[in-house]
Amino acid sequence: METIGRFLKTGRESFFLLGPRGTGKTTIIRTQYPHALFLDMLRPDVFRNYSAYPERLRETVLANKDKKTIVIDEIQKAPQLLEVVHSLIEEKKGLQFILTGSSARKLRTAGVNLLAGRAVMKHMHPFLAAELQGRFKLDEALQRGMIPVVLDSGDPGAALQAYVDLYIREEVQQEGLTRSIGNFTRFLETVSYSHGSILNISNVARESQVERKVVQGYIGILEDLLLSYRLPVFSKRAKRATAAHPKFYFFDTGLYSALRPSGPLDRAEERAGEALEGLVGQHFRTWIDYRHPGAQLFYWRTSAGSEVDFIIYGKNVFWAVEVKNGKTVHPQDLRPLKAFGEDYPGAKRFLLYRGSERLVRDGISIVPCADFLLALE
Repeated sequence: METIGRFLKTGRESFFLLGPRGTGKTTIIRTQYPHALFLDMLRPDVFRNYSAYPERLRETVLANKDKKTIVIDEIQKAPQLLEVVHSLIEEKKGLQFILTGSSARKLRTAGVNLLAGRAVMKHMHPFLAAELQGRFKLDEALQRGMIPVVLDSGDPGAALQAYVDLYIREEVQQEGLTRSIGNFTRFLETVSYSHGSILNISNVARESQVERKVVQGYIGILEDLLLSYRLPVFSKRAKRATAAHPKFYFFDTGLYSALRPSGPLDRAEERAGEALEGLVGQHFRTWIDYRHPGAQLFYWRTSAGSEVDFIIYGKNVFWAVEVKNGKTVHPQDLRPLKAFGEDYPGAKRFLLYRGSERLVRDGISIVPCADFLLALE
């Protein structure tokens, strides 16, 4: 697959670019900054040189005075370099540093508070449907996801499995993030059943056969590696009692599909519904990061059980979005959005479904899911 244009905006200021492996961080930086000084910490020789002697970075920068942009790829492998980067930025030599990373854990403990605000934070995500345009097919996306390194492969199914194995082997085992890779692998399978659901850590611990505090640590690992996120409850100016616990999602629906076991007791429509909801959620997270920084993503659930899948709330956007896997819309499908509209009449409400017609009922826009995602740019 040739290089596909991404909607991420960079700029001339120094910035971190964080995102899971395979989301295209290196590709976009090499494309947009072809003449930059590029240091790849995944290369063993580069890693050895700079981790053993961080001040070598200063020497390298001073020796390449024609290079005003310096890229350090996978900076979390050598977080001690951040002290040198910070010092060079403070000297105001007109340098731009671009620091990519696939893990937030080591960066948070690097002792420089992510350069004390001297570099902005940006995130790289899987493809948006609108970035792929004519190549986007909803059914394929639900199985394969939207991770560039997977879609670039001639065998996306095998690439997805290799992607899972890569993280278990390189990011978890080699970094020593967990003592038992067997327990962690079992946890991954168990927590896949929580995708798109309220996270019950005690249940996951019981099914994984590990202690509750271990599961809490494992979830922290997934979040540090940017592989999952928790969606909080929307409760601003709430007129009804709302739920208290977040929902859990993997960052890409393909990862969910690869991890989620299937068996004779599984209902295909249930798995497809969870995958579709996750696909919409990851699009919203990306769209917010790229187009509406400052907005936040929530879900809404009352103590009586009325639930809306996604709430986007920000300065210039207030959306309530329900996702249905069916091809027809029934009156009961609209009830949560109607209830939300009663409490928040200023919200724009959408129901996304697998049908082909665009409709408006009771002020709710009913839109085919693929059409909605393709228009999200």
